[in-house]
Amino acid sequence: MRKYIFSIMALVALVMAPCVNALTLTSERLNYQIVYHWGAIWKHAGDATLSVTRSGNGYNAMLTGKTRSWADKIYTVRDTLKCSMGSNFRPIKYEKFTHENNYYAHDVVSFNSSGSGTTANCARYRKDKPTATISLSHSGAAYDMLSVFYMLRNLDFAKMEANKVYKSCVFSGKKKETLTIKYVGIQPLQLRDKSRYQAFHVVLTFTVGNGTKSSDDIDVYISTDAQRIPLLVVGKLKIGEIKCYYAK
Repeated sequence: MRKYIFSIMALVALVMAPCVNALTLTSERLNYQIVYHWGAIWKHAGDATLSVTRSGNGYNAMLTGKTRSWADKIYTVRDTLKCSMGSNFRPIKYEKFTHENNYYAHDVVSFNSSGSGTTANCARYRKDKPTATISLSHSGAAYDMLSVFYMLRNLDFAKMEANKVYKSCVFSGKKKETLTIKYVGIQPLQLRDKSRYQAFHVVLTFTVGNGTKSSDDIDVYISTDAQRIPLLVVGKLKIGEIKCYYAK
């Protein structure tokens, strides 16, 4: 379950798709319920909060996630993602703090955007191990697992062609992943609190190297209003699935 607490919430910027006018945020806080589903079983397993504040001409964002008390007895998760971004939401610095059972880790990715390309220096800190550093590069724009939330919300889905495939790139901290994105179309959606929305449905596929999948496909539903709120993210597990529901 732990792999999906954050990774299924990783939304991607469709950089080849048309964009709406740049979203300008002052401060925002979005709450999510993380639910495990298998057959007739529905268990509220964890909670996550996504927040952003202005910092000069850019933004500081943070995503925190934790398991609930019953799930702590099986596997405890207390994770945090932080990201500083420019006015266009392209990342400057990304950090991931991992605290899962007795495992602690801290990843730092420093981005450098030059023209259309992106390079990054990744430092991986582990307890009782020497710091590992990795260099990553991409010929186009590259994002992290947090900045993509905000880039995605700038896209003009109404002008996208249904079932068309787009590609982008994410630096996850230790590797470069190719994101293949398929925009499915507009669908009605009901959340756990029975609220109803019209939502843009997007399917994400994560691959590395020669096209090997690094996770199962992820379904993302984004509100069609001006806020473009990620309403629901669904990821498969070996048994069942995890659903992240927007909770007001």
